[in-house]
Amino acid sequence: MASHRRPKQPSRTRVTVLTATAAAAVALTSQAANAAPSAKPSKDEVKAKVDKLYEEAEHATEEYNGAKEKQQKLEKQIDNLQDKVARGQDELNELRDGLGTLASAQYRSGGIDPSVQLFLSSDPDDYLDKASTLDQLSSQQVEALRKIQEKQRSLAQQRQEAADKLADLATTRKELRENKEQIQSKLAEAQKVLNSLTAAEKAALAAEEERANRASARSALGGGQAASGRAASAYSAAQSKLGSPYVYGASGPSSFDCSGLTSWAYAQAGVSIPRTSQAQANIGTRIYSQSDLRVGDLVFFYSDLHHVGFYAGNGQILHAPKPGAVVRYESINNMPFQFGVRV
Repeated sequence: MASHRRPKQPSRTRVTVLTATAAAAVALTSQAANAAPSAKPSKDEVKAKVDKLYEEAEHATEEYNGAKEKQQKLEKQIDNLQDKVARGQDELNELRDGLGTLASAQYRSGGIDPSVQLFLSSDPDDYLDKASTLDQLSSQQVEALRKIQEKQRSLAQQRQEAADKLADLATTRKELRENKEQIQSKLAEAQKVLNSLTAAEKAALAAEEERANRASARSALGGGQAASGRAASAYSAAQSKLGSPYVYGASGPSSFDCSGLTSWAYAQAGVSIPRTSQAQANIGTRIYSQSDLRVGDLVFFYSDLHHVGFYAGNGQILHAPKPGAVVRYESINNMPFQFGVRV
């Protein structure tokens, strides 16, 4: 007789485990099916990312230039203060020697005044404030002591000023190091992105830039009237550096960053302008309409004004654009124009 017993049902726990396993398998299969292999960035995407990194590096470069300029000024001020302190100390010693000579003469003529002894052995400030002491001194002694008092106060102020500037210099040097590290980091990242391109893609990018350079150079020819004689001289000096490489922190004569080129060129025209783009933006007369720009005017870009060049006429600029590039002409519309400055 055949058995009609029901087959044994799987336990609730086993069903739950099997269900969860099946669900996980379905999920993994679905993810594998939907996950497309990560696409290699296109040449244009790489260029956009590299340009952004170069822009960030240039911003850090202008910060670096500002810190470097401040460091140089502080070092000069500290040297001057230290020279003043040294000269002041010599003068103070001479004044004290003179008072000592006066005291010696008094001693030889019949004895030194006790109050003068006190002045020679300690700070005269306390005694000069006491009328009873002043009454015991000759006018010559009072004048000598007042000079010593003034010199001591002056030296104390100069020493404190030098100490403050030394502390400021230490902070500035730290900023300089940090800015330099940031620049190097951005440039290294940009190079890493560029290395993802094939040789053919790199060549295509270079060819595109070269074509754009030639087109801008042709457009800039006969760009119109210069803003002034000195603007024309500065612009001509900048033109003589066409093809010179961009190097962060460089201000000529063989390599430049953006504000390094403009400050160097104006110096050749006999005009001293600040070193950084942000500082250069605050000189001269501002011009907000591109139609009012003239050859040799400074032109500023980006909301934080971290890039500057020369207006070249016909909607073109002459500038040191970015790492890996050279001094060249370019359309003014390739970057967010803010305003011009007529020096």
